[in-house]
Amino acid sequence: MAAVCAGLCLGQQTRPNPALGPMADAGVANLPGQTIGANDLVAISVYDAPELTRSVRVSAEGYIRLPMVQRKIQAKGLLPSELEASIAAILAEEGILVKPVVMVTVAEYASRPVSVVGAVKKPLTFQAMGRVTLLDALAKAEGLSELAGPEVLLISYRGEGDGEKRLVQRILVRDLIDEAKPELNVLLKGGEEVRVPEARKIYVSGNVKKPGAFAVKDDKQMTVLRALALSEGLNPFPQKYAYIYRKADTEGGKVEIQVELAKIIKREAVDFALEPEDTLYIPEDEAKRRLVMTTEKIIGFGAATASGVLIWRR
Repeated sequence: MAAVCAGLCLGQQTRPNPALGPMADAGVANLPGQTIGANDLVAISVYDAPELTRSVRVSAEGYIRLPMVQRKIQAKGLLPSELEASIAAILAEEGILVKPVVMVTVAEYASRPVSVVGAVKKPLTFQAMGRVTLLDALAKAEGLSELAGPEVLLISYRGEGDGEKRLVQRILVRDLIDEAKPELNVLLKGGEEVRVPEARKIYVSGNVKKPGAFAVKDDKQMTVLRALALSEGLNPFPQKYAYIYRKADTEGGKVEIQVELAKIIKREAVDFALEPEDTLYIPEDEAKRRLVMTTEKIIGFGAATASGVLIWRR
């Protein structure tokens, strides 16, 4: 009995592996059938011709080479099925095979990079395989960061060589995400750059509780009152007027704008609109502060004196 078991085990160990099919060396990865580009990796299988079955990297010029084939084979711009037909025709024309059966699959795309950079949580570059939209690209970058501004820049290139043109499309985040306008969710084909600029800032200084720089998410919505809210309100003794310092020219010049702060707070004047890079300065009314401090000292001294008299009389 033991001998029989040993024989069975030996038979199982020495049993040859099943013969691989004549096209078993075809690329395992079968990515979406999009047009082939430079630097893509394609897996080519020729029926019953292992010497021609291999993975080949497309050259930067868009060609591939196969052993025994004299000419370069154009691959760039073709679908896998079109490249199959082209390879089969060339093999027949050069007398290498009579009726070649060719299968082409894409093992790796390297010609469709989409870069997502700027104020996103995870900047990255990925290959646009299948249907990829602008929102898909932002989702792959894990969304916008807290520093993101009000718009997304979609940079694409059209044409080649000297005729290549750089196109920049500005898309408002509000329209793309909040309003969900479908025409803005652009289909990406590869070669695009999605850039999310950081929000521009306004600066608040002077007699406020929290001076600092604050991001402007929407250029049309920042006003003096909103800036005061972001800076957590006024400290005691502000002056009646505030001052806005705004860039006047490209050489760094500034212009000073006076606004009636007291009237704006009382809703007796229109809330003044701020622009990105403005500085809002609220001066302190030193005379009022000194008067209040002096009054408090007098009151404190009087209270202390009255208490002393009452104690002495007792």
